[in-house]
Amino acid sequence: MVGLYQISEVLRQKSGITRLTLTDFRNYEQLRIEPHIGPVVITGENGSGKTNILEAVSFLTPGRGLRSAKLSDVTRITSSCLSSKTPVGSKNFAWAVSAGILKNDEPYTLSTALQKTAQEQEDSWHTFDRRIVKIDSQKVPTQAELGKYLSALWITPQMDRIFSGGPQPRRSFLDRIVYMFDLEHAKRTSAFEHLYKEWYRLLKQGIKDNAWLSSLEEQMAATGVSIAAARRETIARLNTFLQNEPDDIFPDIRLELTGTCEQMLDTFAALDVEDAYANLLYQNRKHVLQNGSLEGINRTDFKVYFKKKNMPAELCSTGEQKSLLISLILAQTKCQLLDKGFAPVLLLDEVTTHLDDKKRDALLIKVRDLKLQAFLTSTDASVFKTLKDDAQFFTVHNNTLI
Repeated sequence: MVGLYQISEVLRQKSGITRLTLTDFRNYEQLRIEPHIGPVVITGENGSGKTNILEAVSFLTPGRGLRSAKLSDVTRITSSCLSSKTPVGSKNFAWAVSAGILKNDEPYTLSTALQKTAQEQEDSWHTFDRRIVKIDSQKVPTQAELGKYLSALWITPQMDRIFSGGPQPRRSFLDRIVYMFDLEHAKRTSAFEHLYKEWYRLLKQGIKDNAWLSSLEEQMAATGVSIAAARRETIARLNTFLQNEPDDIFPDIRLELTGTCEQMLDTFAALDVEDAYANLLYQNRKHVLQNGSLEGINRTDFKVYFKKKNMPAELCSTGEQKSLLISLILAQTKCQLLDKGFAPVLLLDEVTTHLDDKKRDALLIKVRDLKLQAFLTSTDASVFKTLKDDAQFFTVHNNTLI
């Protein structure tokens, strides 16, 4: 159990959020909370805004947050909007999230906001949404920088059936796992998406510039194989950890990738896979217009298996699927502690749903004993009675915290 000993050493230093401030975020005009580094329980009626607090925390990490929401959708509905008379270059911060954090006992400040900018084009005004990020009050060029200071893992009710739905949510979940370990992965996936859209646009418009298309295909192949390699490495790392450090309560799991490029990398060198992928794109220029997509890293899926039953997660019961998901998140938490050297923040939204009493209490004890920060929500505070002496309790009522 060398890994668990190393984890205990990492957790001697505290990491997490010590102050969280929301401005015009979802249902909150202003909200300030000073959470402890430990379990933080938030209860309240459905629709009161519990999940919105967790979402705000998730925006302090790279990506689109735990709801994958459009930036403009997060703004409080009653917030002022840019008028058609707004002068060129004027700015409005539609919503903002800021936080004081600790990373291994070292204090930092993180903030992010939606910046709305109006520009005059010909005879009309157009507004543009852009997310800005600051670290210690200094603007940084990319969201990826946030991952150096704060990391968050989450489970939401929407993820309860992630194993039995379509592959796209699982692929997004997979990529979030990867860029927890590899901050460059988010840049690669964004770059690939941009290249793919440009390539598809040229094909759809009938532009037959072979040099242009071939250049895009070569870039897509190189970027795509880098994405596939990062996915393989992360899944292999997690499988090794799961095998060496099985959980005592939640089921043993095995992870498996089913992507074409990822599987080719099992046999061939990366440069050969790049050539094959570029050739696949070239050969399917017409085919992609009919089907909208083709085999490649944007069709990758990953499966989770219940090892004891040798059964894929999608064939397991709802309660088993929730337990399998928790096994994965716990393993990722511990593995990430070893890899990054600081603790992630856990965002556990209605996490006790579909768990029996034994597994519910076991999970809460594990969260407590990990001694990291975890935000937990429910409509019923009594489900957290195991944490009554260890957690900080809040209730959401009328858009305020009590």
